[in-house]
Amino acid sequence: MFSPYNILAAFIFGSIGWGAWRYGRKLDLWKPVVIGLALMVYPYFIYNAWLLWGIGVALLVTLWFHHDE
Repeated sequence: MFSPYNILAAFIFGSIGWGAWRYGRKLDLWKPVVIGLALMVYPYFIYNAWLLWGIGVALLVTLWFHHDE
């Protein structure tokens, strides 16, 4: 559960999620807020390293396409 890869992924995706959440709240956009919350929360529930990084990258791609709508 506490492998270095999981801790690194949680820190990276949590930090990006926090930034997306703040960005969405500042501009009153609901999609970045929801994706940011998902990026901050999901590492607490996923223990497989490949799945953790895969979901994180998928959420980042989703954020890239929905950050300004």
